[in-house]
Amino acid sequence: MELETASSQLEALGNPVRLRLYRLLVRAGDEGLAVGALQERLPMPASTLSHHCKKLVETGLITRERQGTTLICRAHYPAMHALIGYLVNECCADSNSSSIPGEH
Repeated sequence: MELETASSQLEALGNPVRLRLYRLLVRAGDEGLAVGALQERLPMPASTLSHHCKKLVETGLITRERQGTTLICRAHYPAMHALIGYLVNECCADSNSSSIPGEH
């Protein structure tokens, strides 16, 4: 993963509304959630929700798929795993200790 990609994803998740939205989609699993269901859980104007979804789509963290008249949003799990991996991949690489801090 590139530094710029990780940085833009973390920036997107740095917004409390987008982080809550993202967590809802992660919890929803592969089925995702319809935009209407997201609006029920995150009461806000449709235009505001759309703005937040767009930012997460642009960074690759979520996908959107139209099913008839319904727009389904899903967490893009490969991107989530890549970001988490980027953050922990080299944990303690420069340490003299072979264990991860906090583990015994």
